[in-house]
Amino acid sequence: MFLLPGPPPIEITLRRNARARRFSLRVSQANGAVTLSLPARAREAEAMAFARAQEGWIRAAVARMPQTVMVGVGAVLPFEGRPLRLESGAGRSVRVEGDSLVVPGDPARAAARVSAFLRVQARNRLVAASDHYAGLIGRKVSQITLRDTRSRWGSCASDGALMYSWRLIMAPPRVLEYVAAHEVAHMLEMNHSDRFWAVVQRLFPGWQAERAWLKREGGALQTIRFEAEASDDA
Repeated sequence: MFLLPGPPPIEITLRRNARARRFSLRVSQANGAVTLSLPARAREAEAMAFARAQEGWIRAAVARMPQTVMVGVGAVLPFEGRPLRLESGAGRSVRVEGDSLVVPGDPARAAARVSAFLRVQARNRLVAASDHYAGLIGRKVSQITLRDTRSRWGSCASDGALMYSWRLIMAPPRVLEYVAAHEVAHMLEMNHSDRFWAVVQRLFPGWQAERAWLKREGGALQTIRFEAEASDDA
C-alpha cells in the first residue's frame, strides 16, 4: 500500500496478479477503496508512477462515490426502492407506515432491528421470485442463502443452490426480480453465453433496464452501514 499525497491523501492498495499484462486501477463501489493491479514482475516504482499519472482519474472516481449512510433513528434508507425515514414508535415489530419505517424499542438498537427486518423481507421476496422463475423452466431451487456480498448480487451453484445479497430488498422490486431470474437462468446455462441471455429474456423480458439500474445505482446500496448487523443467514 502507498499513499497518494493530498489533499486529501488517498491510500492505494497494490495487488499483484499473475495474469495481468498491464497496470489497472479500480475504485470499489462498496467503500471507495482504490486498488492498483500490476503484473507479477512489475516494479512497485513503476506502479506508483502509473498511479501518480492517473491521479486526476482517481480523485474524480473517489469524488463520485456516494456518501456513507449510517443507519439510525432519523436516517433515510430505501426499502423496495422507496426512501423511508427511520422513526421511533410503539409496538413490537418494525413496520412501514407511509413514508416512515417505524422501529420500536431502544433507539440504540434501531440499526440491528432494521437489518434483521430487511433480511426477513429479502428472504420472503427472493424465495417467492426464485421459486416462480424456477417453475417456469421446470427446475427446483435446492437452497437459498442470503449474504452481505460486495462483489456480486447473486450466484447459482450447479446443484440449484442460490445465493443473494440481502441488500436487494432496498432496490426497486423489479430489480430484485431481475436478479432472481438471472440466477435461475444459470440452472440451464452455467455461463453468460447468448443461450443464457436468451433464457433471461424468456423469464424476464426487458431485463436490460434493471441491469442498468444495478450498474448505475447499486453502489449506493453498499454504502449504507448498520451499526450492529445480524450474522449472515445460512
